[in-house]
Order: sequence, then C-alpha cells, then structure tokens
Amino acid sequence: MMPQLRAGPTLETAKIGSQVKERFYLIGFLAVAGFLLFIGRDQLPASTFLTWGVTFGATTAAAVLIVSLYRVQLELKESRHELARKDAELNFAREVQKALFPARLPEDGDLTFSAICIPAQGISGDFYDVLECEDGRTIFAVADVSGKGISAAILMANVQAVLRTLVKSSSSLAQVCSDLNNHLYNVTESSKFATFFVAQWQEAAQELEYVNAGHQTPILSTSIDRPVLARGGPPLGMFPNTRYESGTVPLKATDLLVVYSDGLSEARSAEDIEFGESRLTTLVETHRSSPVAEIQGKILEAVSSWSGREPEDDMTIVLVRVGREDVSKNDKQERGE
Repeated sequence: MMPQLRAGPTLETAKIGSQVKERFYLIGFLAVAGFLLFIGRDQLPASTFLTWGVTFGATTAAAVLIVSLYRVQLELKESRHELARKDAELNFAREVQKALFPARLPEDGDLTFSAICIPAQGISGDFYDVLECEDGRTIFAVADVSGKGISAAILMANVQAVLRTLVKSSSSLAQVCSDLNNHLYNVTESSKFATFFVAQWQEAAQELEYVNAGHQTPILSTSIDRPVLARGGPPLGMFPNTRYESGTVPLKATDLLVVYSDGLSEARSAEDIEFGESRLTTLVETHRSSPVAEIQGKILEAVSSWSGREPEDDMTIVLVRVGREDVSKNDKQERGE
C-alpha cells in the first residue's frame, strides 16, 4: 500500500499564519511597553536612562503600529480589488449563462410553456431547454448538474450544447441519452454527473415520449390514469455505455406536466423539514386549472414562504400544458385588468 502524503500548507495558509504572528508580536510588544511605562511612571523624572528607554520603546511601538496599519490598509485595498474582479467575472458568467436559456418559449404549437431557473449562487448548475425541430417534434429537457457555482455552470453549458447537437441527428431519445451519457463520462471526473429528464411531443400522435435519467419524477396532472414518468436509467455520466429506455404516455387537452429540480422539493423550513414532493403535487393539483404562469408563481411563492430564506440549491421548473392558453387574457388577469 502506498503511504499517504500529508499535504503541506498552501501559500494562502502560510500568508495568514505570518499575518497572525505579526499581530501577536505587535500586541505583545505594546503590552510590555505599556506595563513598563505604568510601573516606572514615578521613576521617570529621576532616571534619564529609564526615560530614554521608555521614549525609545514608545516611539518604536508607534512606528511599528503605523507600518502595520499601513500594511493592513494595503491588504484591504488588494482584497477589495480581488473581490471586485471576482464579482465582475461572476456577472459576466451570469450574463453568458442567461443567454443560453431560451429567449422565448414556443407559442405556435399545441403546447403552452412556462419555465424559470433560479440559481442559488448567482449562476446555476440547473438548466432547461425547449427546442422546436424541423420535423415537427417539440423537445424539452431539464437537467441538474452535480455541484454548484461556476464549475457546475460550465458543465451545464456543455450538456446543453451537446444535447442540441444530438437531437438534430436522432429522433430516439434513448439513443440521445446514451450518447450524452458517454460524452459526460469521458470528459468529466467520476464525481460529476447530471440528472436529466427529456421529452418530445408529436402533435399528430398526441403522445409524449420521455427518458428519465435519475431525475426527480415529474408531476403529471390529468383526469385519467396518472402514470409515473420514471422509465429511463441512471444519471448521466456515472457509468460508461449505459443503455436507456424511453417511455410513452398519451396526453389530451388540458393535461399538465410539471418537471422540476430537487431544489424545489428539498427546500427546508426553519425546522429543517423538506417542502417535499407530496406538498408540491398537492399544490399543482389545487391550481391545475389556472394558467401555467400563475401555477409557476404559486409554486415559487409557496416554496419561498416555506423556507423563509434565500434558496440553498438551484431551483428549476418547467410547466407544460397540452393545448393553447389565451396568453393575452392571462396577462390582463395578472395586471388586474
């Protein structure tokens, strides 16, 4: 067995340690000087040597203090510049990511969409996409990449780009997921993966085909049987050469599908209780006859009220209604007209 190597201190750790030592020495020096000045206060007029020593010590301490304060000021200035640089980079990454989401959702077909992604750290490891293919298919997907921050956002952008390429060359969602899985497995480390739900709608067949790759089970609200959309396989990128299964479900007018990431269902209250899938399902069923944009608002409001704080995980939700809604009427209702 190879012996484990103990990692040495980083430069940043060494720098912090050096700063702590300097402050400790300064405080000690000032304390000693103050103590000597206190005990010798009655002897200062009678001793030239003691007067000189205390004066020298006080002057030296003052000089050291001034130098230390100047160094602290420079470090604070450097820290502000570093924070400003990182903030600028984060804003740039946020704008780039924002451009990757659909600029508008389809309005011409047989489906009505409403979707949103709320990042927990400025940029998100979640994504959603809606694509209209030339052959008449409408494809929508939601993914949740492991991790948070910029690294997760970069992987998210990679998944989205490869997905858009694959769906143009293949109408088999199972094959698309297999190819996407192999791509992620080859370009990422073993700890990285993505849960993924993708579906395609063919208006002529009134049928939804889907693959669920380890993602949260979507909520399907319908007046008839409510199948569980769980057929698929493991999350993308975990195992090589994984074969995925697709499932199909017939849908009719007014049926509602809600695809979401675990940031919604796993939002925790102050008592550390999850919002949960059952509450989310009940909420959807309660408002299923409302416009999809209104249902989305109700869900976000309920989750925000439940947690009472900023989201700890990215939250993504895509609502899909079979049939067209009167968007202009919905807008007027939201404005109270």
